[in-house]
Amino acid sequence: MGSFPGHVLPGTLFLVIGVWHIWSALVRYSSNPKSFRVRVWSPVPGFDGKLKYLELYVIAIGGFIDFCIELFYSTHLKLLVHGVLNPTHMNNFEHAGMLLMFVIFGLIVLLSEKTSFLPLPEGALCLIAATAFSAEYFLFFFHSTTHKGLEGYYHLILVLLIGLCILTTIAGALMPTSFPVDLASGISVALQGLWFYQTAFTLYGPMMPDGCQLKGNDVMCRSEDSEVRGELLANLQLFSMIFVVLAATTGAYGFAASKTGHKDIRNSHVPLDG
Repeated sequence: MGSFPGHVLPGTLFLVIGVWHIWSALVRYSSNPKSFRVRVWSPVPGFDGKLKYLELYVIAIGGFIDFCIELFYSTHLKLLVHGVLNPTHMNNFEHAGMLLMFVIFGLIVLLSEKTSFLPLPEGALCLIAATAFSAEYFLFFFHSTTHKGLEGYYHLILVLLIGLCILTTIAGALMPTSFPVDLASGISVALQGLWFYQTAFTLYGPMMPDGCQLKGNDVMCRSEDSEVRGELLANLQLFSMIFVVLAATTGAYGFAASKTGHKDIRNSHVPLDG
């Protein structure tokens, strides 16, 4: 079983990175479609280059802070019991391991971009990102905490969204000039962040479905019908999120094209004479 902060913190990290990835892909494509390349990270323009690597620092530092919370704060520093890992906090150890993968990813990309010690092509960086998402996928798929019932359904949707992140990131390495792939990667990361939020507010907050409640470490529903209604509500929440993200992405593309639109994009929308 998790907690409200345990879902909101990583959700914030994924949501911020996902939204930035979407916006960056839209701006780069609308600026020059022919030179578009998939990027596993996007530099922040302006400010004399002082914030160029901000995304990577957010991933590395934000992931490290969340890692410390899971490993030290949530376990109350009781890491070992009789010389072995404390079985009471195995889920915290698993979450910490997942977050450590994203910290390592951020550090590797920083080393690759800022130094000559580890020069890696963009495709290799995409595969490293896919490795981090894969670690997250296997964590939630083979979690030591058994997710059942309504809680299990919410985490099943999370696993599917993580799988989408893996597929789009690998596709970015295989199709390095594909704008749809790069955009889909950002959308999948943003949806994962939003679903972390939705899980937090539903299972540990004020949006618990009628007929279900949090008892101790388990989400219990009074009847099978209550559980089914909760699952149908989860479907509606997911579809609503997808609609909102796609609508916002469409609006953002229109805005980016109007501000930085390349002549190739403008010409492609010129109506043909009848």
